[in-house]
Amino acid sequence: MGKLKVVLVERRLPGEKSLLHELKILAETVGYEVVGYLSQVRYPSSKYQIGSGKVEDLAKIVKETGAERVIFENELKPVQAYNLAKKTGVEVIDKFQLILEVFSNHASTREAKLQIELAKLKYELTRAKEKVRLAKLGEQPGFHGLGKYEADVYYEAIRRRISNIEKELQKIRVERRIKRALRADLGFPTVSLCGYTAAGKSTLFNTLTGENVKISNSVFTTLSTKISAVDFDGKKALLIDTVGFIDGLPLTLIEAFKSTLEETIYSNLIIVVVDCSEDVEEVKRKTKCCLDVLKEIGVIGTPIVTALNKIDLANSIRVKEAAKSISSIASNIVPISALRKINIESLKEAVAKNLRNFVQLSLQLPLNSESLSLLSKIRRFSTVVNQDFHENIILVDVKSTEHFADKILGKVEDLGGRVIEVIKV
Repeated sequence: MGKLKVVLVERRLPGEKSLLHELKILAETVGYEVVGYLSQVRYPSSKYQIGSGKVEDLAKIVKETGAERVIFENELKPVQAYNLAKKTGVEVIDKFQLILEVFSNHASTREAKLQIELAKLKYELTRAKEKVRLAKLGEQPGFHGLGKYEADVYYEAIRRRISNIEKELQKIRVERRIKRALRADLGFPTVSLCGYTAAGKSTLFNTLTGENVKISNSVFTTLSTKISAVDFDGKKALLIDTVGFIDGLPLTLIEAFKSTLEETIYSNLIIVVVDCSEDVEEVKRKTKCCLDVLKEIGVIGTPIVTALNKIDLANSIRVKEAAKSISSIASNIVPISALRKINIESLKEAVAKNLRNFVQLSLQLPLNSESLSLLSKIRRFSTVVNQDFHENIILVDVKSTEHFADKILGKVEDLGGRVIEVIKV
């Protein structure tokens, strides 16, 4: 069976940058074959989104290419989608619906599937009554099967399902909060990876953790959080890989993925991953988009390190230009290649420098089994920088969070050891 043929359409205001190239990537990620494009610079038409003359051009492109669906970069009202379907003879959807298809293909956990269903239903809820009314006017592509519903019955059915999903997701959020509290009690700080979709977050996660998270050239491969411990230049922290961002990511989707994005909100530090192999203007646009989304979800005052990724695909001049283009909006910029493992130590140093509330302890412990047991526990939750065994004592230097350090100090006293020095690092 061949790929579904689609035509991509974009209406933009004078001076606005075209995003058709991103729409193409999204369409190809789903498995569609892009057979045509149509673009128009104008203010939106209430009837079609694009002008009526362009609608005639679109109908012609659909007929000539044998396209089976039209996808708009712009958000479409039900009446616009209905009118366009009537004119072209094929189903017409918008970018939001396409993103949901991409998300559906990559959802693997129960939470991700519920979040996607919630986003779909909330999108549908705002359009339900109008879609029912339009469906009753006559069947059109994309409007089948709604005529048998009374609008209020259809609307209420969606509301009930939304309520049930929100209750399930609330339980998951409570479980996530409990786990976060347990991690905090152990003294583990958290570092979140975020960035524009396909910037290389999962590759960097694998490089930093030594794990083997699924990597793909397509977008939105990470929809649920992945967590693993990493030693950042002597400071141990939990690294979290989260869902990628995209320009114009609808608020409904951000809301639906709130429980996943909460991990970023409560992080001690955020690594923003940026693909520097692209055009400089693209680098700046995508970096700004990521930082805007972080503000939108409530990230305020959290230290940010910017990983300028894929330097192996760009020459040194391009890398410098990319770094300069984002220097006014991004902080702690470190050029790296996650794939080739270039400058990873520099990135770890930058993260360690900006991770707060760490101390270095110099301890003297009696040489016995209890002290060795304590050392084993210390290694699990912090970093042993140096240790020397003498005839009756062990001298140890430990780098740890202040929270966990308090627990260590109590244990040291219980064992008859002593604290030689405590320094903030």
